[in-house]
Amino acid sequence: MKKLETALLTAAFIVSSSSVALAHTALCSCFDNGDGTVTCEGGFSDGSSASGVAMVVKDASGAVVLKGEMGEESTYDFKKPEGKYTVMFDAGEGHQVVIDSADIVE
Repeated sequence: MKKLETALLTAAFIVSSSSVALAHTALCSCFDNGDGTVTCEGGFSDGSSASGVAMVVKDASGAVVLKGEMGEESTYDFKKPEGKYTVMFDAGEGHQVVIDSADIVE
């Protein structure tokens, strides 16, 4: 959760420092737990919860292998698929974050 809090604080600073009013930005990061599972943390630059936001995991061919949603703590845990995959935080049009498995580290 520390990684997400840092990202949220940085985003909030950028938004508050800007002379242009910006809508909230979707934020999501995932990390490999080292036990065959992955945890993703999500939120928005204005501090809003990501609870209930759709999460989609696709294999290298683009086929959906897992679907779920962020829990009460704005986290999503799943069993790591074999091979390359992507994870999408899908809060609707303009609020999607796609993370490649190559960017998910312990």
